Amino acid sequence: MAAEGGGGGGGGAVRRVPPHSPSGLVLQTVEMHTGGEPLRIIPRLEMAEEAAAEGLSLLSLRREVSATQDHVRRALMHEPRGHAGMYGAVVVRNGAAATGAHLAALFLHGAGYSTMCGHAVLALGRFALDYGLVAAPSRPETAVRLRCPCGPVTAFVPWDGHRSGNPVRFHSVPAFAAATDLAIDVPGHGKVMVDIGYGGTFYAFLSAEQLGLDVCSSKTRDLVSAASAVTEAVKKQFKLRHPESEDLAFLYGTILTDGKDAFSEEPTTNICVFADEQVDRSPTGSGVTARIALQYHKGLIQLNQTRTFRSSTTGSFFTGKAVKATKFGDYDAVIVEVSGEAFYTGTATFTVEEEDPLKYGFFLK
Repeated sequence: MAAEGGGGGGGGAVRRVPPHSPSGLVLQTVEMHTGGEPLRIIPRLEMAEEAAAEGLSLLSLRREVSATQDHVRRALMHEPRGHAGMYGAVVVRNGAAATGAHLAALFLHGAGYSTMCGHAVLALGRFALDYGLVAAPSRPETAVRLRCPCGPVTAFVPWDGHRSGNPVRFHSVPAFAAATDLAIDVPGHGKVMVDIGYGGTFYAFLSAEQLGLDVCSSKTRDLVSAASAVTEAVKKQFKLRHPESEDLAFLYGTILTDGKDAFSEEPTTNICVFADEQVDRSPTGSGVTARIALQYHKGLIQLNQTRTFRSSTTGSFFTGKAVKATKFGDYDAVIVEVSGEAFYTGTATFTVEEEDPLKYGFFLK
């Protein structure tokens, strides 16, 4: 919740928050992680709710918050309150932005605003039940309807009558292969072959071996540098197209894999480097979605064949499977089910003092 000023009282009253400027922000959050990737949830941001009440779509609201409230993102994602790997979500419950859903979400990271985030959806599913956003949860599992900037998704959350549990799973927006075996010239690495998949946002995929690296044993710094070079090269050499909106036609990052794309009962390992060299600690929910879509497109897996994906950074696991074939514009697409475990780590109240020269954070690389 974002609130202004206030708080304190005189005499022996206990202050609920530290002293702060009367006009300064107070930001209350719920802290979670999914597979090690953090999620800082803002249950209510007044400006976002007011704009949603005026009829803005979620994509339009994403642009509006970016233009007018970016100080909130910077304050919570950047140091000293956040860190280079922080991730967040603003919950929106009213207006056109959340039509037909229990909640809508805006996704925040160190460099800006994403259009889809699978690890956040898994966590928000639990949050929605535990914080009363679903009026009458059902046992043993409750469907939670979420609206993301890329479109509607549904999370399926265990419920024992008192609290949510794990694992949580979600069904994606239509996911598809945007390009396969695309030759890209990467400075410092030469020509590589990449696939580009969409799972609510676009990623480039290739084996780390093509870059002279091993996704399981190479230094994270080397993997990040190589993946970032691929991202920049793809942006310059390939134009993305989304069937519905230009706002969604951007490359979010590169996912380096162990090259094990054919169906197997054994886990396949990857690392996702997105936005401004941010490293996902989880196997990446939207990345798993896109990678399953690519594997299905190539005939490497069939419907309802479950694959396990492991993060090279934390060793955490997600599973994924294509559950339904569909069309999305001109693309042959699939609905993908992703499953993982999300956990609470606490709650927080953050304050902003107006006289603080670093009040809206800083980013150290």
